[in-house]
Amino acid sequence: MSGAVSPADAALALIKPEVRAQTAYTLDAPRAPRKLNQNESPFDAPEAVKQAVIAAMRDEPWNRYPPFTPTELLERLAARHAWLASGVLVGNGSNELIQATLAVTVGEGTAVVTPAPTFSLYRLLTAVYGGRHVPVPLTADFQFDVDALVRAARDTQAPLVVVNSPNNPTGTPLPGGAVERLLAETAALIVMDEAYQDFGGPTAVPLLKDAPRLVVLRTFSKAMSLAGLRFGYALAHPAVAAEIAKARLPYNVNRVTLAAAHAALDAADLLAERAGAVRRNRDVLADRLARIPGLRAFPSAANFVLVRCEARPAAEVFRRLVEEHGILVRDVSGAVGLEGCLRITAGTDDDVDAVARALHAILA
Repeated sequence: MSGAVSPADAALALIKPEVRAQTAYTLDAPRAPRKLNQNESPFDAPEAVKQAVIAAMRDEPWNRYPPFTPTELLERLAARHAWLASGVLVGNGSNELIQATLAVTVGEGTAVVTPAPTFSLYRLLTAVYGGRHVPVPLTADFQFDVDALVRAARDTQAPLVVVNSPNNPTGTPLPGGAVERLLAETAALIVMDEAYQDFGGPTAVPLLKDAPRLVVLRTFSKAMSLAGLRFGYALAHPAVAAEIAKARLPYNVNRVTLAAAHAALDAADLLAERAGAVRRNRDVLADRLARIPGLRAFPSAANFVLVRCEARPAAEVFRRLVEEHGILVRDVSGAVGLEGCLRITAGTDDDVDAVARALHAILA
């Protein structure tokens, strides 16, 4: 019958058009022996951490839900940042807490200001909740335009400004004093996503005591080597934290991950040493890439380096890295403002040497 609507189309019509218009957050990457595409730690969790988790799980009742409020862990995280346990929320990765924060602040037409380019999840979740994403371009060399962020928040009366610092995928740290300006010159809730802060840049944590409109997000997926177990947390004024908690699912962090978070905190000194090694390797990587003709490497305070391919198309360089050298990086060149760009995780000494040699061979 002409003009009939298929059952699938009828079902899709029930999904919000704002959601259907979005591109999902996906990762469809080829396999390669050397994996430098997801900003993971190049070091697996320490053996002591793994053994502690295995030992804890032998005694845990698997038929029972995890603690609704993991009090001891909240207290340890609070002590780590000289904060209040009542102002700490834990999540199944910090992404869950990004989602929860937007869920309690964003409604139909709500303006959400972010830098651009940045982590695409902010834009996607804003659309899912019916809000309006207000992107503020970084400068030509990927620095934050703090004046423009303030202006955008004030002009749109945005109740929410989300900033990833150091920024993914550019590695840019927000300059000192910028968070203070955002708090003083706007009326918005300022969400600082500090997933990469262990590798560089200023932290907003010391401002929490005087700034109820500040939320700081942290993760154990990068410097703490627990990307495979998904653990993150938020620091906020206790009253704000209590409202964000309403959007989390109950029993959101499983027993294995809770035990791993405790064990990682026990191994904090070793993990900090490893983060230091990653920082050193990032600097070596940036220096070596900057010396390759036809490649522009941007300064980074994160655990990766963004490069722009000026002599050959980024897609070609990406493909040849995989096919000829067995190295997988992240091709971000399809995003607005990132034309020609690849993002390369800072791995081990051997990883740094391999990717630098491979790029030199491809671009020679």
